Amino acid sequence: MKHMEARQAAVTAIAGDREPTGAELDAIEREMPLIAAEVELLDALIVTLDSAATVLDERRIRRARNRVLAARRDLAGPVVA
Repeated sequence: MKHMEARQAAVTAIAGDREPTGAELDAIEREMPLIAAEVELLDALIVTLDSAATVLDERRIRRARNRVLAARRDLAGPVVA
């Protein structure tokens, strides 16, 4: 069995105990509404994996998709004309 080795050092350092910076935490905070909306959409889609979607399931998925789109729009910022 041949062992493989990297020919050069890793491009990024691996820091096991590195804490997120303030800027990274601010970015996560700004994106939190989008993350929550995407989790809600995922939950709605998971419910329909084992069985056919009911009318209520379809409505829940549609509303969740609309929330994701609204969160993405809000995150993108105002449209400059």
